[in-house]
Amino acid sequence: MSDRAVAPQEFPELGFYMLPGDADDSSEALTEVQAAEAMGLGRAFLGERPNRKEAGAICGAAAAVTNSIGITLGVTNINTRHPTLTAGLALTVQSLARGRFTMGFGRGVAVAQQIMGLEPVTTAELEDFALVMRRLFRGEIVGDYDGPTGRVPILFLDMALDEHLPLALGAMGPNTLALGGRCFDDVILHPFYSDETVVRSVDAVTVAAEQAGRDPAEVNVWSCFVVVSDEVPLELRLRKTVGRLATYLQYYGDVLVRVNRWDPDVLAQFRADEVVAKFLAPIDGTATVSELEHIGTLLPDEWLAPMAAGTPAECAAAVRRQIDLGCDAVLMHGATPAELAPVIDAYRLLAT
Repeated sequence: MSDRAVAPQEFPELGFYMLPGDADDSSEALTEVQAAEAMGLGRAFLGERPNRKEAGAICGAAAAVTNSIGITLGVTNINTRHPTLTAGLALTVQSLARGRFTMGFGRGVAVAQQIMGLEPVTTAELEDFALVMRRLFRGEIVGDYDGPTGRVPILFLDMALDEHLPLALGAMGPNTLALGGRCFDDVILHPFYSDETVVRSVDAVTVAAEQAGRDPAEVNVWSCFVVVSDEVPLELRLRKTVGRLATYLQYYGDVLVRVNRWDPDVLAQFRADEVVAKFLAPIDGTATVSELEHIGTLLPDEWLAPMAAGTPAECAAAVRRQIDLGCDAVLMHGATPAELAPVIDAYRLLAT
């Protein structure tokens, strides 16, 4: 860490995703993060993808061109790099960011893991990996490590280190929510959570923290909340809302439906639809407008309701409601700082 003074952001409780969706130009992340910092947002998140969104490159560059906004890798997988390389990435970006970096992990999407020839990651492995990262940042040597990337005789980073590495966890089910409460600094919920699911998730994190002897206030729960105002063009709105939810349902709809206590028969009908069934690639990136409009008719209103839509003022109120439900902060998903600007202006009025 550094003792360099960091100016507080106007809205530490708000964050955004750099390069939402597929990225055509990695350098846009730099423009986005600087704009977000100027707007007063507290955090810039990156969801790692190998196609132009490699974590070390983007997070390091974002840290280098900013001074006060937090940089969070939210998230990467624990089984795609050697543990020492993961720790080295975190240490390097933390140094570039002067202490503003948070390292985030998630379980990963099963289909993507299979394509890469990787085994599924368990909750126990996530917990063990987090503890190993903590130990490495305390300058410890970890011997005979056996984890999802294989057996390693010795892990070490820098024996002169004695730092706390802030860790975030992308969590959906009860086991990962409990893990977040036990071991992590930030817990990032999944998009399209109903109000009831948000409340249950916050409660689960709180209970787990208390059972682990932690102060629940030490754990920040981030609502990952789709924000698409009606100032965004219609086609883009469809991709960021209908397309995004449809893509989640494509790959792990069973989990999302179960967590939200939605009707699994509706999911089965969705997947059996001839338009949906033909897609192998993510729907949000490849469907036409007419296909998205058709897919939208398959999704119940209550499934699309957990997001901020409408006027900028309505979006700002919806963002604020996530905090009223118990979340500590809101990661505004699917929108660039330019698209969020009118929403933030409206949010500022709510705060006065």
